Amino acid sequence: MRYIALLYWDEDRRMSPASPGYDEVLAAYAAVNRSFTRDGIMIDAAPLQNSDTAVSVRVRDGDVLVTDGPFAETKERLGGFYLLDCADKAEALARAAQIPAAQHGIIEVRPIMDIPAGE
Repeated sequence: MRYIALLYWDEDRRMSPASPGYDEVLAAYAAVNRSFTRDGIMIDAAPLQNSDTAVSVRVRDGDVLVTDGPFAETKERLGGFYLLDCADKAEALARAAQIPAAQHGIIEVRPIMDIPAGE
């Protein structure tokens, strides 16, 4: 079953290449990516640019409303994702706990809905 692991963290604490420990964090993500790929569960993964680049789109009563910024006004912002193919929820949660962002942020895990292709 496919699951998405959404990575949330405080952008004020986001590391830059000049930050102490940046190389170690990058190496930790590379190790998790290799492990997930080796085990055949990683479908895709990517970091996102900071939330100040986000644009939210809503349609209300036929009017398109576009606003700068992310949908949620919270301290923790969506910063990346992993799309995983796991045997079950227990495996998805165990794998999410291996993602380095879990040590300083929150990983939200959700099953992907299977929708039949239209004909």
